[in-house]
Amino acid sequence: MVEIQGNMPKNQQQMQAEQDMAVNASLGKIKHKILVMSGKGGVGKTSTSVNLSIALAAKGYRVGIMDVDLHGPDVPRMLGLDGAPQVNDHKKLNPISYSENLMAISIESFTPNKDDAIIWRGPLKFSAIKQFIGDIDWGDLDFLIIDAPPGTGDEPLTVAQTISDAKAIIVTTPQEVALADVRKSINFCKAVKLDIFGLIENMSGYSCPHCGEMIELFGSGGGEKTANQMGIRFLGKVPFDPQMVACSDSGICYQDTHNDSAVTKAFTDVADTMSKLI
Repeated sequence: MVEIQGNMPKNQQQMQAEQDMAVNASLGKIKHKILVMSGKGGVGKTSTSVNLSIALAAKGYRVGIMDVDLHGPDVPRMLGLDGAPQVNDHKKLNPISYSENLMAISIESFTPNKDDAIIWRGPLKFSAIKQFIGDIDWGDLDFLIIDAPPGTGDEPLTVAQTISDAKAIIVTTPQEVALADVRKSINFCKAVKLDIFGLIENMSGYSCPHCGEMIELFGSGGGEKTANQMGIRFLGKVPFDPQMVACSDSGICYQDTHNDSAVTKAFTDVADTMSKLI
């Protein structure tokens, strides 16, 4: 990874103070910080982060997406982004631009070989995430979407401890195995005093392309039931669409190519709910 930080301060205390100042300055320009998390892998958390960001940007909001899934960063590939961030006149790094209203940063943008493993312990993760906030010139944003890895480990904990006004969106699929892990995520948020904005049930049914019948691949309704039981907002269901997989693998915007689909409408509806924060 290319070292993000500039000149090394004289000692650890000074370094910490300067980093904290940079982090606070960046956060002060961002209206809403949304941590997208899940209790387990494979529920479509990153595709949810990416598509929520695109839906918000399409509404005219200034949006940044920060990929803190340090061991499995997928945001650049899903957005079709290449290259590394460049240093600007303020001696900070510009995030990589996807569109006029959407920009992104990810550890993958700093790795020459995209297939190299990131083998880091907690302190390095903590430092990298704070640098993603303080050393990146995000400017004025309406939303910063933070894509976290599955579970309740170092990355979501660092975000919760660093960004006191962050809110969480939890992603699940309908089956009980996923929902059991989601309940752990909800209790994690309560333990670290991280407000929960709501829960999304992803891969909720699949419309057969031949007969139109809705097939419940992973069951249905479990996300809404869990949200109601746990007293949190249910943001809606996103159906499964194989074209979402194809677009994500190719770095093509699903919402542009399938703008009348049920999936696009679902993300637009969640973005409408998020718009009420502004």
